[in-house]
Amino acid sequence: QVQLVESGGGLVQAGGSLRLSCAASGRTFSGYTMGWFRQAPGKERELVAAVTWSGRNTYYADPVKGRFTISRDNAKNTVHLQMNSLKPEDTAVYYCAADFGTVIRTNLREYDYWGQGTQVTVSS
Repeated sequence: QVQLVESGGGLVQAGGSLRLSCAASGRTFSGYTMGWFRQAPGKERELVAAVTWSGRNTYYADPVKGRFTISRDNAKNTVHLQMNSLKPEDTAVYYCAADFGTVIRTNLREYDYWGQGTQVTVSS
C-alpha cells in the first residue's frame, strides 16, 4: 500500500502561483510514475501532469503547458506541481496519484493509489 497526502492548495487570484506537494508513505515510492489529476465540478477527472520514476519523462496536458511544472524528489518520497499564471479555469480539486508502471499513462484507471485531493480556487 502507498498512502498519498496532498497539500498546498488554496485560493489565489488569476495570474498568481501555487505549489502543490504530495507526500508518499508506506510501500516504497520506487518505480511509480506519479501524476497530478484535477476534477472541476461537473467535469471528469483529467490528468494534468505526470512524471516517470526516473524523472526523465514528463507529460503535460495542453491547457497547462508552459505554466505548470511537475517534479519529484525520490529521496524524500515527494512530488510537486508548481502552478504559475493561474487562470479561473484551473479551479478544481487536485489529486496526486501513483501508477506502478514505467511509462506515463493518461487513463486514470491505470493509477493504483490516490490522495484525498486538495482544492485549488482561482478568482478572476
